[in-house]
Amino acid sequence: MNRTLAGVDGCRAGWIAAVRDGNGQLASRVFPAFAELVAGLGPGAVIAVDMPIGLPERIQGTGRVAEQAGRAVLTKRKSSLFSIPARAAVEASTGPLRDPAERKAAWDRACRLARSLSDPPRAFSIQAFGILPKIAEIDCLLRAEPELAARVIESHPEIAFAVLNEGAEMRHPKKQRDGGAWPGLAERCAVLLGKGLAAEFLDRSLPRGTGRDDWLDACALLLVAERYARGEARSYPDPPGRDAHGLPITIWA
Repeated sequence: MNRTLAGVDGCRAGWIAAVRDGNGQLASRVFPAFAELVAGLGPGAVIAVDMPIGLPERIQGTGRVAEQAGRAVLTKRKSSLFSIPARAAVEASTGPLRDPAERKAAWDRACRLARSLSDPPRAFSIQAFGILPKIAEIDCLLRAEPELAARVIESHPEIAFAVLNEGAEMRHPKKQRDGGAWPGLAERCAVLLGKGLAAEFLDRSLPRGTGRDDWLDACALLLVAERYARGEARSYPDPPGRDAHGLPITIWA
């Protein structure tokens, strides 16, 4: 395999990538913008990213077809798979928000729009609202360069960990309510070690604006990118759905 492969997760600093280059060398890289990440990894790189790709004009049921299919893999970790609203609600939520009151008002407006474009009417969580600008960032890039959709794929860490762990999802959350994180992170590290990633790679120092949970998610998605490049990854659903712009609506793992 002589192409660059990457698993990517959003973080406070932008995007953190776990990268294996064409020579098999591993690295961690952080990019402020997704377009810079795609350019920085070079032509032909396969990128698995923890961010929804493909936005329906309306939502039927409990989310996009990708969320509905992906939840069949999870039980304890289902809440990690956010329901993403229709395209218009995502596009209405991307402006600069200067304070908590403005953020709350924007969320309320987006939720009203989401309810009007879903059957049954559904709003969405404040956590999901927080990632809408990053969803729009990728969507804008892929609509401008649709050929990228063949190698920039949506994945999801909890589904990835379950698939990598022979179908058994993670028992512990990544973060505890009391602020602790060790059981969940240790469990995920064990899965990644078992799949061949070295301890020194998983334990490396991380730059400001990134978290250990972000990094381990990116590492899991690197393994998904490798599975996809080998033709081994599974699509949820299979075959993928498509939005009005032709972008796939599916989670790969």
